[in-house]
Amino acid sequence: MPVKRVISKAKVPVKIYTDDVESTALQQLVNIAELPFIHSHVAAMPDVHAGIGATVGSVIPTQGAIIPAAVGVDIGCGMNAVRLSLTATELPDSLRRVRSAIESAVPVGFTMHRADMAKRSTIVGLNDGLHRILEKHPKLANLQKKPYQTWIRQLGTLGGGNHFIELCLDESENVWIMLHSGSRGIGNAIGRYFIALAKKDMGRHVHNLPDKDLAYLREGAEHFDDYVDAVHWGQDYAMANRREMMRLIVDAIRAVLPPFRLSKEAINCHHNYVAKERHYDADVFVTRKGAIRAGVGELGIIPGSMGARSYIVRGKGSATSFQSCAHGAGRRMSRTKAKRQFSVEDVEAQTTGVECRKDKGIIDEIPGAYKDIDEVMANQSDLVEVVHTLKQQVCVKG
Repeated sequence: MPVKRVISKAKVPVKIYTDDVESTALQQLVNIAELPFIHSHVAAMPDVHAGIGATVGSVIPTQGAIIPAAVGVDIGCGMNAVRLSLTATELPDSLRRVRSAIESAVPVGFTMHRADMAKRSTIVGLNDGLHRILEKHPKLANLQKKPYQTWIRQLGTLGGGNHFIELCLDESENVWIMLHSGSRGIGNAIGRYFIALAKKDMGRHVHNLPDKDLAYLREGAEHFDDYVDAVHWGQDYAMANRREMMRLIVDAIRAVLPPFRLSKEAINCHHNYVAKERHYDADVFVTRKGAIRAGVGELGIIPGSMGARSYIVRGKGSATSFQSCAHGAGRRMSRTKAKRQFSVEDVEAQTTGVECRKDKGIIDEIPGAYKDIDEVMANQSDLVEVVHTLKQQVCVKG
């Protein structure tokens, strides 16, 4: 489906792929479109909802500047999925042992591995880049206790919030592993540090920002190159974190499932990041805040909520969306509102048939707090085509 709504009252238009967008998110999109360095227009995906400063589900092309808060603090957050050679008939009747094996192998929440679990080559490669960043910005290390030990031992961990690990079945009853995570504590520290530097810089030079959380770093400014270096390191870390986690999961479930092999190359994609790309005859920085790249033929992952379908998709390369699409169902209500409105009984009813936690600790992640993923998919038929439809059987939440 093509663009459903265009807002033209700012310096550049905002093109939105849904009618389901709340007033706070609309104002945030207009605020972004008022900035002087936006190229062509702002695109809002069908899962769009309010964020901090910048809207989640927005694609922001900029020339000569980057907004650190638009990239956010979970730098490089994204998805990973791989298909196994198993089918539904080969799974045990009870999947409790599968969930337990995953939970034993992958720390969740604020916890981390007790020892260095990642491949040594991965650790060494990332360590060199982080050392360069901390050499220039030693105060960054103060935002995280024991930064070197922490980031190494968080490699291959899930985190909290809406991060998850799932065992799914596709439309042909093939088994998939799918997970959602990002750059953990070190990405959060990098994000907060450079957001603060951008705000400090704005305080000296700019006094008419529509929102203080849209503070930006100009190309050529004191901290711009350092931020680009740091944010790309964070994105590399997030990619490595998902890769290490997938390795740990595969090894763990081998003990409780019949013999299998990985039958399809893993898809590992960011949906919270910045990249240098060319759009509308210009080289720009594209910030995808809750959106994935959907260039022609590119595979991506669009998860639903923990009780709904998810999708493996192939991009169509839409110019209007800056070759992007939605990153998931998108929240319909805040975590606080979800906790007020729903109960453990609601969680049990909405996750019927899924082996997962069903307690008050995950009420804020209940499917009812999210938009209808099928409606989201219908609104972006111009952006992607569906390759596989997945339904979770096991879900491990952060």
